Amino acid sequence: MPRITQEQKRLNREKIVTAAGEGFRLRGIDGFGIEQLMKSAGMTHGGFYNHFASKDALALEVLHQGFTDSLAALDAIRKAHPGSARAALDDMVDRYVNAEHRDHPEVGCASAAFVSDAGRHGVAAQAEYRRGLNGYFEAIADMLIECGRESGTELAPAEAREHAVALFSQMIGAVLLSRAIADAAPELSDEVLAANRRRLKAV
Repeated sequence: MPRITQEQKRLNREKIVTAAGEGFRLRGIDGFGIEQLMKSAGMTHGGFYNHFASKDALALEVLHQGFTDSLAALDAIRKAHPGSARAALDDMVDRYVNAEHRDHPEVGCASAAFVSDAGRHGVAAQAEYRRGLNGYFEAIADMLIECGRESGTELAPAEAREHAVALFSQMIGAVLLSRAIADAAPELSDEVLAANRRRLKAV
């Protein structure tokens, strides 16, 4: 049999990470097994261990990649509004706290998708989740400080950090609550999203 090239090996690994990212977000890390994962990636079960020592090792990479992608998307939002931190904050809220994010966790932000899994999968998983959270907190705090400057109000870094932690926690909570009742009470689910969007953008 011909030997697999390094490039093909890299592409196969990316396929596994992508399939795992979607499956873990949708069903949880424990709810999406290796056999199902590899089938989704279009590969055989045995090939998994050519790329990862364990499912836990894959989960860490999925968490890392998920937050890396989410923080890059947040940075793109900030760059799309160079003259207004307020507009960037509102855009962030609109993109995060909405029906599309609620209805498609498989491609959503790692912060909402893995909030329970991180707590159950040990210190290493929590460390990756912490890295992502801190990235959000720091970016949002910077935007809040810029908002203050734009409005002529100085915001101390500690106050901005506290505000950012509370704001992003509310964003995650709104998405999780709306998902919890989306099928049984779609109107209430929509109300949760709409109410939180309004309140978050009013601060």
